[in-house]
Amino acid sequence: MKDIVLSSKTYKLEQDPYIYQLQDIEEPELFREMFPYTETPKIAFNYRRVPENMPEDIFITDTTFRDGQQSRAPYTTEQMVHIYELLHKLGGPNGMIRQTEFFVYSEKDRRALEKCLELGYKFPEITTWIRASKKDFELVKSIGIKETGILVSCSDYHIFHKMGLTRKEALDKYLGIVSDCIEAGLRPRCHFEDITRADFYGFVVPFANSLMKLSKDSGVPVKIRACDTMGFGVPYPGAALPRSVSGIIYGLQHYSDVPSEMIEWHGHNDFYKGVVNATTAWMYGASAVNCSLLGIGERTGNVPLEAMVFEYASLRGTLNGMDTHVITEIADYIQNETNYTIPPMTPFVGSAFNLTRAGIHADGMMKDPEIYNIFDTSAILNRPPRVSITNTSGVAGIGFWVNEYRRRHGEPELPKSDPLIHKIYEWVMSEYDGGRVTMITDDELEHKYQELTA
Repeated sequence: MKDIVLSSKTYKLEQDPYIYQLQDIEEPELFREMFPYTETPKIAFNYRRVPENMPEDIFITDTTFRDGQQSRAPYTTEQMVHIYELLHKLGGPNGMIRQTEFFVYSEKDRRALEKCLELGYKFPEITTWIRASKKDFELVKSIGIKETGILVSCSDYHIFHKMGLTRKEALDKYLGIVSDCIEAGLRPRCHFEDITRADFYGFVVPFANSLMKLSKDSGVPVKIRACDTMGFGVPYPGAALPRSVSGIIYGLQHYSDVPSEMIEWHGHNDFYKGVVNATTAWMYGASAVNCSLLGIGERTGNVPLEAMVFEYASLRGTLNGMDTHVITEIADYIQNETNYTIPPMTPFVGSAFNLTRAGIHADGMMKDPEIYNIFDTSAILNRPPRVSITNTSGVAGIGFWVNEYRRRHGEPELPKSDPLIHKIYEWVMSEYDGGRVTMITDDELEHKYQELTA
């Protein structure tokens, strides 16, 4: 029986009679009722709700150069260095983007890492992700890295079916690797791969307990990255483990005494829950959420870093030094310099995210942009609201386009009734009356405007 103790978190006397031991089962626990594979995964509820426990210090970490490079053409060394500079600029002086991680296996990646180190930025701190071997530990230590990620898959899908081990064999292997990492003088960051399909009390908690003991004995902090590798996590109160994001974060803290600053959430977007799951992890006790720029990552992608910038600002009422204009700079750079196409409707960074097509909406925008614009995108993202011109744009849409063009050139606005606006509207409608089916481009509109005002 565990003693009654005064909690340093809640300042209440607490008792938990359970000390979870590794359950070294013979057959893998695949949670087939929840993950039938031939059907849509199921979300089970047990109605056990855990308390919110948002840390005082919450921040973002980045995996653009690791997970983000696994699903697209690799960046060049020069591109990686420039993007790292932009991450530093976006994160601001308070280190809101606290860390970023690199591969170190190719000459290109090592050269980029070294050039980024030469910049001397405190934030984002450069970390690595490596294979779990003494040779690799010595490699990253010689470069000057202080923290490295280590893959420690924790679901039976991986332990039994990928690695061909038992839980006991996997646990012993992982603890040996983490010990080697500490012995090499590095801080280990343990990537609990596939945690949302893992036996939480039969493997995750006993493993986390062993890591915390190792950390206490060595005096070296051991970070746990809870990896929702397949995007199965759900944010709903009362959802059952292993899919409950709040349950995972609470359990790591309550049953394994993992400090908030040592818990990091790494999510994927397979079921459209990447952002809300990351926010839930913050709200229930994880200090860090791991993201990639533009959400670029394996399969459906990672949690978009720019999304969590706005989640932070929404939750805390401040950007804490982050420069949101850089989000637009990053999007433009990645699209123009790395040949990556950003889907037009992507929030905050897509070409159409604040583009109005309907004429009735354009009329509202002319009267007050706040009616149809999510916030002052000009001030916050350096992206003024725009309209696209088609046969449904109406005079209002033409008027909005004309006045936005005139503002950019230091000219006063015109009323919707101005003859110039109506002449452009008549030309647009004549195009569609003649059989046109494509949108009128900005270049065409600019040419017609200059022709009519010459």
